[in-house]
Amino acid sequence: MEDNNKRVTVREQDDNYTHNIVRLNERSLDRRGFMKTMVGAAGLFAISTLPWGGLAAKQLFAKEENPFPKKKIADVATLAKGEAMEFHYPSEHESALIIRVGENEYKAYQNACTHLKCPVFWGKEEKELLCPCHHGKFDVMTGKPVAGPPRRPLPEITVQVENGVIYATGVKPYEA
Repeated sequence: MEDNNKRVTVREQDDNYTHNIVRLNERSLDRRGFMKTMVGAAGLFAISTLPWGGLAAKQLFAKEENPFPKKKIADVATLAKGEAMEFHYPSEHESALIIRVGENEYKAYQNACTHLKCPVFWGKEEKELLCPCHHGKFDVMTGKPVAGPPRRPLPEITVQVENGVIYATGVKPYEA
């Protein structure tokens, strides 16, 4: 093996402007070194995501009774059959829609299209939930999309009627 630390003298006629390049440790990152670096980076990434995975698992497997507050929507007398009303649930920043579909039957959904979060409106004549942005339509009984680009159903809000008052009590988890 050649010793790279020696000074090389170059004759003037052989000088091709490369005699001053020092080639010590030229191949310090070979294939094996590159693979070690990549495996180390992947391991570091995997370890750094563990806390977030732990938080997600904790929330997923938590045995809370109901993390959502019980909130009054309206009196039964204020909502006629076939009519809809907008309200906010579970927070003041999340819009929702309740529809009286039968004599004692109510359906409530979060009021954001699952395609691009445009507001959803109640089409009384068509008896469908309509998204005007991309002509999306949802079935009022299930919240599932029936037309347009949305592929996921609207998140359903559970409702309960007590003493002539309609209450929102929770949001059903998404089922594929």
